[in-house]
Amino acid sequence: MSGVIIAASARPVSLKSLEKKLHPRLLSLAEREQIRDLRAAGQSMRAIGRALGRPASTISRELRNNSGTAEYHPYAAHRASAARRPKLLAEGPLRDFVQDGLRRRWSPEQICHALAKTHPDDQSMRVSVETIYQALYFQARGGLKREVQAAVRTGRARRKPRRDPERRTSRFIDPMVMISDRPADVEDRAVPGHWEGDLIVGAGGRSAIATLVERSTRYTMLVHLPGETHDAETVRDGLVRTVQTLPAHLRGSLTWDQGPEMACHRQFSMATDMPVYFCDPASPWQRGSNENTNGLLRQYFPKSTDLSLHGPEDLEHVAQELNSRPRKTLGWDTPAERLRDLLTV
Repeated sequence: MSGVIIAASARPVSLKSLEKKLHPRLLSLAEREQIRDLRAAGQSMRAIGRALGRPASTISRELRNNSGTAEYHPYAAHRASAARRPKLLAEGPLRDFVQDGLRRRWSPEQICHALAKTHPDDQSMRVSVETIYQALYFQARGGLKREVQAAVRTGRARRKPRRDPERRTSRFIDPMVMISDRPADVEDRAVPGHWEGDLIVGAGGRSAIATLVERSTRYTMLVHLPGETHDAETVRDGLVRTVQTLPAHLRGSLTWDQGPEMACHRQFSMATDMPVYFCDPASPWQRGSNENTNGLLRQYFPKSTDLSLHGPEDLEHVAQELNSRPRKTLGWDTPAERLRDLLTV
């Protein structure tokens, strides 16, 4: 990600900056002069927008940002806009911070809030989400480069049920306890120690990694499943081994889908004293934290690859990196920070 360059704006504004050819989304000096003339002629913002081929909201924002209580002056507005526009080539700690965040696969929003948290009194260490995205796309114009694709996360297709859920039958000998019977304190995340789990599967369904996400902290644990085996016994043993590393007060419950890998759920519960609750068929949103995390993990473990190539040390490294990302849902704390607080109680 070393090719991505973002930095804070500099003052005073140079002549080169004022004369720089702008991206079409930005207002030019000629357009600002036209806004002044049409506004003086009494034209509405919608009419000015039509004349410039711009949304009325763009005209409204321009006048609001650059007029104040005084008359609108296009040259002053253009200088103010140039002063606010971040420079893409300047060296400095802001650019270094953003680049480091992108290398660690943080989203632009996570980077912005981490800057405010890390440098609360330094306004020079600020950059907007839009600025980061614009820099990424500018740097990769003509088609996103591979490293930029890794930094800008994209949505993935929704899962679709392959069969009518009403026609599905239980795969398990031991009866399932459904999510509808899960206690209320698990549902509202009021009590820590309740986990969601699933498998991410590799090429041809031959390899897999088990994922566990704690519902209140979003802390992630990855379970190594050796070789190309992820049957019920292997998954049970891997989950038991991983869960037993947790203190007792963080072993509350586990919520899973109805995949055949959980056929030994009763034996898991007996070994860990953790009840297992099962989601309804074709309802991934009932494990929303885990589904979101699995999407993030695909940055490290792409679909249609052999997941058996990743050993326990690899999984631990990825989990640590994921747990060190600031999260919006945690008030921009990291999962590791939230779990640390629980362990020191």
